Amino acid sequence: MKKALWCTVGMILLLSTLVFAVDKPASSTDNPIKTNISKAAKMHARGKVIEISDEAIKIERTVKGAAENMEFALEKPVKNMIVNDFVKIDYIEKDGKLIASRVAKISLKKKEMKPVDAASGKK
Repeated sequence: MKKALWCTVGMILLLSTLVFAVDKPASSTDNPIKTNISKAAKMHARGKVIEISDEAIKIERTVKGAAENMEFALEKPVKNMIVNDFVKIDYIEKDGKLIASRVAKISLKKKEMKPVDAASGKK
C-alpha cells in the first residue's frame, strides 16, 4: 500500500511540473515589450543648398560620384542660410515626404598644401 501511495504522489508531482512548463501563448495585451512602429528612424544628408524658403530646402549631394537633388520640408524656418552653403540635415521620412528636423551649416576645410621646392623636390 505504501508503494502505491508513493507512486501516485510521484506521478502527481511529475504531471504538475509538466503543466507549469507549458508555454503560454502571448496575447497582444499581455506583451511587456511594446513596439512602436510609427516611430521613424532619423537619417542624415549633407550637401550644397540649391533653393531655400521658409517651408522647404533643396540640396544637391554627391553619392558615389553621381549628383542627386533632395527636397526637404522644414518643421521651422532656418536662419542664416543662403544658397551655396554646405549643410547637414537630420531628417525623417513620413508619408513619403522628407521632413527636416535639424539643419546645420558646415564648413569645408581645404587641406593646406605646402609649396613644393622645385630644386629639391621636397615639400
